[in-house]
Amino acid sequence: MDKPEFWKNNKRYYDLKSYWRNLFGCTVHKLQIDAGFTCPNRDGQVAAGGCIYCDGRGSKLRQSGILPSVADQIASGKKYYKPAASQFVAYFQTFTNTYAPVEKLRALYDEALAQDDVIGLAIGTRPDCVDPEVADLLAGYARTSHVWVELGLQSVHDRTLAFINRGHDYAQFREAVGRLAGRGLNICVHIIVGLPGESDKDVLATAQTLAALPVQGIKIHSLLALDGTPLGELYKQGALAMITKEKYASLTADVLELLPPEMVIQRLTADGYRDIFLAPAWAANKLDVLNAIHKELEKRDSYQGKHYHQAAASASERQ
Repeated sequence: MDKPEFWKNNKRYYDLKSYWRNLFGCTVHKLQIDAGFTCPNRDGQVAAGGCIYCDGRGSKLRQSGILPSVADQIASGKKYYKPAASQFVAYFQTFTNTYAPVEKLRALYDEALAQDDVIGLAIGTRPDCVDPEVADLLAGYARTSHVWVELGLQSVHDRTLAFINRGHDYAQFREAVGRLAGRGLNICVHIIVGLPGESDKDVLATAQTLAALPVQGIKIHSLLALDGTPLGELYKQGALAMITKEKYASLTADVLELLPPEMVIQRLTADGYRDIFLAPAWAANKLDVLNAIHKELEKRDSYQGKHYHQAAASASERQ
């Protein structure tokens, strides 16, 4: 197997740890932050109830009471990771982290970047919450800091987005990418493998579409059924079949083969709160899932980007 020169790991894909070490020459960790945001898909602005797989509780910090300040959350996170990491990225993770007036966003992001050894931001948000003013704000930070914008998409198919109650369509995602691309920002897209009603062909179409866009990173999640969510209720009623570990590993390997070799793979599976986790049972063991994906690639003697060029060409023709 011929790996690209920038792969400096024992994996068959370009993971975030390797990317940051190649870029900064040291170990970098994300520090998860709950800045108290909500979501327009929960508060009635777009819809109510949120996506069908979201339990709506937010971070464990939020469940415990009053949220500490951004600075305090960063300080706690740094104690956990040091001395393993020498630099950090402040990850605004919980709910929609651009869903506020720009002045409030600027104050929160500035607070994070003012902390020692914080070299950048990762902003988790929705495609319909990246208006031109927000895009300009984020692009401004990219001139002096390392910035990732993480867009929750899950699928390029509008019928799927409607079923899972995302509250936006694929066209809105494309608009958000258009506002962010080419401005020094890194775009990371979240997708889910195993969504109800999606065939293998549907999943691969999502991968092929993203492979042809100016996207620098991806998070691939397994679908989780959590108690207290509409998806969890479907599962308990026997109306939802969850993907098997073997199928998930195989389909994720298919996706990796279609992606650009330089696209940063930030995540390959997902796990949920243990107290409300329903299914699939195999997803509770994250390391085992990662090993299954690696073994699948190894069995094929395959790797990220193996089929990228023909996949990207086909996707470009469709767009």
